Amino acid sequence: MEISGIISAIIIGLIIGALGRLVVPGKQNIPIWLTLLIGVVAAFIGTLLASAIGVAETPGIDWIELALQIGVAAAGVAIVAGAKGRSRA
Repeated sequence: MEISGIISAIIIGLIIGALGRLVVPGKQNIPIWLTLLIGVVAAFIGTLLASAIGVAETPGIDWIELALQIGVAAAGVAIVAGAKGRSRA
C-alpha cells in the first residue's frame, strides 16, 4: 500500500467512525477522538473482510465494502461505549 493509499484510508476511516457512531442508537459516552480512531481501525478491518469474501474490487462505488466498514465501526463504537459505561458504574 502506498502512502497516498494510507492517507486516503485514514480520511475515509474518520468518516466511517462518524457514520458508525450515528448508526448506534442512544448516547455514546466516549470522546470523539476515540470514535474517529475506531473508524480508522474499522476501515482497515472492513477492507480486509471485503477482500476475504472477494468484494473489495468492484466497478464504481464499493457499497458492500462500505457497509462492512460502517458495520464494523458501529460494533466497535457500541463495544467501547458499553465497556466505558460499565467501568464508570
